[in-house]
Amino acid sequence: MPAPQILLSAGEASGDMYAAGLAAALEARTGAAIFGMGGDQMRRAGVEVITDYSEVSVLGITEILSHLPQLVRAMRHLVDAARRRRPELAIVTDFPGFHLRLARKLKPLGVRNVYYICPQFWAWRPWRVRIVRRRFVLALCIFPFEEKFFGDAGVPVKFIGHPLVGKVAPALSKADFFASRRLDPLLPLVTILPGSRRSELARHVSILREACVKIHSAIPVQFVVAAAPGRSQALKNSWPAELKLSIVEGETYDALAHADASIVSSGTATVEAALLDAPMVVVYRVTPLTALLAKPLVRTKHFAMVNLIADREVIPELIQGDFTPDRVAGETLRLLRDPAAAATMRTDLAEVRRRLGPPGAVERAADAIAALLAERRDASPSKLSGNAS
Repeated sequence: MPAPQILLSAGEASGDMYAAGLAAALEARTGAAIFGMGGDQMRRAGVEVITDYSEVSVLGITEILSHLPQLVRAMRHLVDAARRRRPELAIVTDFPGFHLRLARKLKPLGVRNVYYICPQFWAWRPWRVRIVRRRFVLALCIFPFEEKFFGDAGVPVKFIGHPLVGKVAPALSKADFFASRRLDPLLPLVTILPGSRRSELARHVSILREACVKIHSAIPVQFVVAAAPGRSQALKNSWPAELKLSIVEGETYDALAHADASIVSSGTATVEAALLDAPMVVVYRVTPLTALLAKPLVRTKHFAMVNLIADREVIPELIQGDFTPDRVAGETLRLLRDPAAAATMRTDLAEVRRRLGPPGAVERAADAIAALLAERRDASPSKLSGNAS
C-alpha cells in the first residue's frame, strides 16, 4: 500500500514550529508524504512546502484586506495540489480566517480535516465553533479549558496538552550566554521580543525604543532584542546609540531565561516565557480601525495567553492605548526594582505551567492522527464515499 498523502498547513511562525514537530512524528509513525503551506522549520522536518507562510502571515481585520491577492493565490495553490494528490487528511494549525475556508474547499474533495492547535474561538467570535463542527473530523486542543468549549459545541475533540511543554529550555548557562554576547554580569538584563510580523514591528518598535530610553535613564541596564528569523537586519537601526543593546536571532530561549525582566509581544512567545520562568510585561497594538471593529467581538477579560490560562491577571498586559512608553517603562522598572513583585509573578507562572499539561503533546497528537489514517484505510469503500460527501 502506498504511503498516505497528508496536507499540512501553517500560516505563521508559531504554526510552522508546531507543524514541523508534528510532521516529524507523523512521518515516523506512518511514512506519510506530507506537503502544504509552511516555512523553514517544516522544510527541515521533510515537508514539501508548496506555498511559504510568509505570503499570508498577517493579523488584523483591516490588514488582511491589503493581503487578499496573496491569500487567494496561496489558497488556490493548496486546493490545486489537493485535487492532484488526493490527501487522506488535511491538518491545519490555528490561522482560522484562512484555514476555515481551506477546509470548506477540501471537504468536497473527500479530504478529512483535522484542527491541530485550535483557534481561540472562546475568546474571539465564538459562534465560529459551529463551522469547526461541520468541516472537521477532529480538533486537537492544547489548553485544558478548550476541550469543554469545543465538546459542548459538538466538535470531536481531544486535549493533548501544549506542544512546547518539555521542549523549551535555554541552550546556554547564564554565564555562557552573557560571555557569548559580551553582556555585563553586574547589570540587569531586559529582553525584548517585539513580534515576528512586519506589521507588528512597524507598530511596536518606536514605542519600545522610547520605553528603553526611559528605563535606561532610570537605572543602569542592558538590553537584548530577540528577533524572529530574518528580522534582525530590519531592527538594527531602530535603537539609540546610548543604549547598551544586542540583537540576537535564534537565541530567544537564552535571552528570556536569563533576563531579569522581559517585554514580550503577545502571542506564543508569552507561553514560551512562562515555561522559562521569565517575569514579563506583555504588549500589543493593532491599527485603530482593527481595534474598533474587534472590540464588540472579543469575549474575554484578558488578552495575554498567560492570563487566559490562569483566568486572572498574573502578568501586566499593555494593549492598544495602554501600550505607551511610560507604561512599558513603569511596569518593567517595577519588576527590576521590586524583587517581591518578580517573585510573586514567578509563583503565578509556575501555576500556569502546571495547567499546560505534561510533556508529550506532539506524540499524543500524532497517535490520534495515525489512528484516523488507520481507520480510513480499514474502512470499506461504501464508508469512504459516505465520509467524502
